[in-house]
Amino acid sequence: MTSAGVGHFIEWFDFGLYGTLAAIIASNFFASSDPTVALLKSFAVFGSGFLMRPLGGLFFGSMGDRLGRRKVLVTVITITSVSTFVMGILPTYSQAGIIAPVLLVLTRLVQGFAAGGESSGVITYLAESAKPHRRATLTCWSENFSFMAFVCGSGLVLALTHWLGEPAMNDWGWRIPFLLAAPLGLGGFYMRRNMEDSAEFHKLKKSGKLEQSPLRTTLKTSLRALLFCVGFVVVKAVSSWVLQSFMPGYLSTYLNYSRTDAYLITTLGLLSVAIAMPVTGYLSDRLGRRPLMLMGCGGFFLLTWPAMLLMAQGSVLASIGAMSMLGIFVALFNGGCGAAMVELFPTAIRYGSIAISYNITVALFGGVTPLASASLITFTGNPLSPAFYVMATALISFIAVLLAKETAGKTLD
Repeated sequence: MTSAGVGHFIEWFDFGLYGTLAAIIASNFFASSDPTVALLKSFAVFGSGFLMRPLGGLFFGSMGDRLGRRKVLVTVITITSVSTFVMGILPTYSQAGIIAPVLLVLTRLVQGFAAGGESSGVITYLAESAKPHRRATLTCWSENFSFMAFVCGSGLVLALTHWLGEPAMNDWGWRIPFLLAAPLGLGGFYMRRNMEDSAEFHKLKKSGKLEQSPLRTTLKTSLRALLFCVGFVVVKAVSSWVLQSFMPGYLSTYLNYSRTDAYLITTLGLLSVAIAMPVTGYLSDRLGRRPLMLMGCGGFFLLTWPAMLLMAQGSVLASIGAMSMLGIFVALFNGGCGAAMVELFPTAIRYGSIAISYNITVALFGGVTPLASASLITFTGNPLSPAFYVMATALISFIAVLLAKETAGKTLD
């Protein structure tokens, strides 16, 4: 759990920094006198990284089912760390003109390709290493490490903004978090290189029943399971990236909070997810996947609008409370979601199947979340309109969970 989880932490610390720093990146890489237009462009580049995730999922998922989970997890953390470090040394628009945003997009595309093999691999690895009655307790840590990474990334940006001041942070301080990818990546590479493959994959390899064409087998035998996995991931992807990537820019650009306050609100909101996740994972093993996932969807559908209305009042304390409430709903859904996805597929095609369904859904819904949310505000003139996007995705996932069978405690094969 530690080796997989620490690597996962580093992976998402690297990948999530862009969203946290979107407003600053907008001012450095896009020529526009209107900060809202620049932010929209920055969110568009954020989404471009997600376009590569399905391709990364296809490539790394198939590799993971044929060659093993460990080899892929070592590869993806190396690629992500290098591309994140490169982002920290890119020239800005004032230094290189149009070349700057082009290089930013290319770097983001490489990041997205590598990320396509990360989450599905860690969830698969942890589930295959767990006992049936502790599967959600263990797999929820993949989510927990990613949210702890978002907390640390957001917290680091908050601290740097406080220490350096907004002018210095906007000028050069934003590079520091990206440059940390080099030492962090080396640590993650070492830990993952020295971990063993999962017990379930070892068993499968010993039996000589590895699939040579796992994708083809998935499409032939597990199409229904793929659709359920897609349904689960819709609100999972949207809710996570709303909190991590949309909120910092939203609070400072649309609701006129200072950057420091925006980072503080986001950091504490993400912290609520990290604190609650181990509890919801444990409860999912005791009560089942469906009850907690349905509660999470219901919370998003009923309370996202009131939460955003509370944020619009201008109170930092009220905004922290609203973000933390949304964070609890994220934890309720995600506590059992990872285990539920794993339990849909057999070992021989599990990594690739989750990678395909997960990354296609994240690309279609999660990656465009900041851009779609900001565009809704621009088109409607209503700063609370992103709530409708979250509510719609919550309804989709609620129906998928409602139609799915309970899988808690089942044997994997």
